[in-house]
Amino acid sequence: MSRKILLVVAKEHRTDLSDDQAIREIRRLKKQLGKRLVILGHHYQRREIVELSDFRGDSLELARIASLQKDAKYIVFCGVRFMAESAAILAQPHQIVIHPDITAGCPMADMASLSEVEEVWRQLHEALDDGMPIPVTYVNSTAKIKAFCGKHNGITCTSSNAKKIISWALERSTRFLFLPDEHLGRNTSRELDIPKERTILWNPALPLGGNTPQQIRKAIAILWKGYCHVHTFFTVEHVKKARKRYKNCSIVVHPECPEPVVLASDANGSTRFIVEYVENAPEGSTIVVGTELNLVSRLAYEHPGKHVYELARSLCPNMYKINLFNLLVSLRNIGKINVVTIAEQTKKHAKLALSRMLEM
Repeated sequence: MSRKILLVVAKEHRTDLSDDQAIREIRRLKKQLGKRLVILGHHYQRREIVELSDFRGDSLELARIASLQKDAKYIVFCGVRFMAESAAILAQPHQIVIHPDITAGCPMADMASLSEVEEVWRQLHEALDDGMPIPVTYVNSTAKIKAFCGKHNGITCTSSNAKKIISWALERSTRFLFLPDEHLGRNTSRELDIPKERTILWNPALPLGGNTPQQIRKAIAILWKGYCHVHTFFTVEHVKKARKRYKNCSIVVHPECPEPVVLASDANGSTRFIVEYVENAPEGSTIVVGTELNLVSRLAYEHPGKHVYELARSLCPNMYKINLFNLLVSLRNIGKINVVTIAEQTKKHAKLALSRMLEM
């Protein structure tokens, strides 16, 4: 027997509006709040969210921009959870960071939990007698992992500065532990000419990460077994098919892609690098892009004089959770719901790891 359930929703939480009505209401609230509000839109957000944002960019770039808006009390971060956390870590004391959908997480960030990393650290301490590695975490990680790195003389990195940051780490130790993305770590290690036989993968589900004590002692690069499902979706076969379909095309991918895909492409780099790669391409050129579908679609829309295609259709469902309606509800209840809170000790140590990077 089927049942109908009637939901009674308070007026400020109602979202039974058309897209156009929601956009008009969001614009009205933005005007009402004025300089007290800043909306940040990550490059992977759907087009209508980006168009409503005051700033667009990658995660750390946006977090830094927000902290510089001295008049802004409310920072609404349209992205996934770790991005909103980074904004909250760097925010000024009077600022409140809001995440429109608190369930919009990042699977890769969740692949390295604090308890797992602490256990790995213990095992490394037992296995090594010539010094511990410097922990380096990709900004695509939780606040707790950033705090772990800050507490243990470590640092954060982005996909654009990973090479510089790992070089910094190797000036302070003979090895580094890279969290949580294996592929960015592997691609960067190759660019730094770290030998493959001195690069190991650490699987936290296995004793010693699946390595022998000898392999650990020999290692320069210790890479956590984690990945971005958006970028590991791309394959060398996708690259081959694109070259066959689009003659004289250029293929650019993100360094979170597996190493064979990166090597088969013409260029690789951060989200900002990809945006600028398309912007700087000559009119009439064909560019095939291996990254999140929303960004590729928007690049094609914004550059009608160029032929921009996706390497394959790979969508981040968590980024897609942010929509007009949860953004509208967050603005209607500004500062009362979806507020990002981080424990003070976690914030303190996480900010230390971020600050070490930003000072460079």
